Amino acid sequence: MSTAHDYDWGIDPEHALKYAIQHHAGDRTEVVEGVIENVTPSWDHERAAKLVRRQIESRVDELGCVEGSGNLDLPGSSNWYVPDIAVVPEELARGGGSLIPDQTLLIVEITSESNAETDRVVKRKRYAEYGAPLYLLVDRLDKTVTLFSGPGRLGYTGVDGPHAFGTPVRLPEPFGIEVDTSGL
Repeated sequence: MSTAHDYDWGIDPEHALKYAIQHHAGDRTEVVEGVIENVTPSWDHERAAKLVRRQIESRVDELGCVEGSGNLDLPGSSNWYVPDIAVVPEELARGGGSLIPDQTLLIVEITSESNAETDRVVKRKRYAEYGAPLYLLVDRLDKTVTLFSGPGRLGYTGVDGPHAFGTPVRLPEPFGIEVDTSGL
């Protein structure tokens, strides 16, 4: 007698999971290492994101880019991220679909109690593996900011920080600006 698990349904689990997330109505939802997570940022979290956005937005505009929290696909893995801030070229943002981390110029994640280790460890590793050139980690629990650069399969080779809140953090070219971390 054949059972359902004996039959090859021809469904790619990665594709099915990501399809479900993309067509889920309502809140921000991401997949982290195969686990579906609803993202519900607190007001304090959103305030920190706003402070970073305000500081980078004029330079982002000059670069012909947009900053936002759109979907990032990590093909070949069970990951689908919605970063707190991603800076992407405007022409890529017009496509309406997801992007891949190597299509970004900068990704910013801001920790919360519920996701701090994910942002510190898992996303840092995956963003590097998928070629995100700059990853700015705003760790609200440790009250530090760290900039990661030089992505590769084994992680980031450049680490600037952690810097205590209040220490300016320089974003390298193409940004060439300092982020004031005192209000985070």
